[in-house]
Amino acid sequence: MAEKQLKLGIIGIGVGAAESLCADPDIDVVWVSTPNRFHGPMTMLAAHHGKHVVVEKPMALNMKEAESMVEACEKHGVQLVAGHTQSFTPPMRYMRQVVRSGALGPLAAVNVFAYTDWGLRPRTPDELDPAQGGGIVYRQVPHQIDSIRLIGGGMLRSVRGATGSWMPGRSITGYYSAYMEFESGVPAIAVHEGSGYFVASELVPWGTSRAFYTAEQRIEKRREMRDGTRHEDAEKLSLRIGGPSEMGSVGRRGPEPAGRRKWQPFDLGILIVSCERGQIRQSPYGVYVYDDEGVREISLETGRASRQEELTELYNAVVHGKPVFHSGRWGMATLEVALGIVESARTRKEIKLTHQVEMDEAYDATYPVTIVEDVAVEPAKV
Repeated sequence: MAEKQLKLGIIGIGVGAAESLCADPDIDVVWVSTPNRFHGPMTMLAAHHGKHVVVEKPMALNMKEAESMVEACEKHGVQLVAGHTQSFTPPMRYMRQVVRSGALGPLAAVNVFAYTDWGLRPRTPDELDPAQGGGIVYRQVPHQIDSIRLIGGGMLRSVRGATGSWMPGRSITGYYSAYMEFESGVPAIAVHEGSGYFVASELVPWGTSRAFYTAEQRIEKRREMRDGTRHEDAEKLSLRIGGPSEMGSVGRRGPEPAGRRKWQPFDLGILIVSCERGQIRQSPYGVYVYDDEGVREISLETGRASRQEELTELYNAVVHGKPVFHSGRWGMATLEVALGIVESARTRKEIKLTHQVEMDEAYDATYPVTIVEDVAVEPAKV
């Protein structure tokens, strides 16, 4: 018997047609990829019409809105996936599985550092307004915090954060750093600096000076911003899902051969997991594992279509009755950390977290990671 198919509708660069899309009886799932201020209203609209939802990061602008989204989906009996973060990728999932296996001993720390050209990328006016979810904290914290929480189990206890807004031509926050502790006492650090003068891709031997832009393009973008000659609206809108220049639309592969693209730090950054008897970090095709026997590269199968993991999780929940692991409550817990960073930066105090949830232990068995190759590597070559 053929697998049941679900029809997906996308609310992207325009929201005017959202009502008719959600009311369409042929649509089963709605992917919310609107400007941030619409994530909550569009999710609740879809739920009201009985549609399952994948909502992009940030899930919402505040905790009350996130709670309303979860309640609306539960009330109308639809599934909600908090999607579009790097925590869905095989390297992050494999790191979690190594930690949970105990092969390297108990988890000791998780640290992740991103240096990108995020602040130079095209922005629409709403993205320059913190009240509408503008700034690096709302838009980029979910990549790092979702991954940290996944690897460590989910239950963060507190966060102490700092933010910075020093880029000429940008009123939004372009830097954050956060120190967190899990309930177990394990520490975690997350940093993202988005000015684009230096990019973390230069730190890996197979990397380049290119991020979203080349080094030469970054110089030109900074010049345009200083001179006030940059016109960003059309460029940004073309890059949204549904836009003519968007290269990573839902369910479509990029131009390179599946499974052979070398990993680059980009927006997640370089993530290092420390355990009592070893460490783990990303490699070109998976992860490097450092232990008492040396270093080996675990190459992983990574050739899935863009954003396919989120859709697979939702499909399996709707059709096969499996749990939604990156649920609305999981997304709400990640949002709480992002908001905690902002609050801590304002008050210069540690923020206790109260909406954290654990990742279901069944996640690893439900979505195992396929190992392509496991080979020893000379330390000098990594």
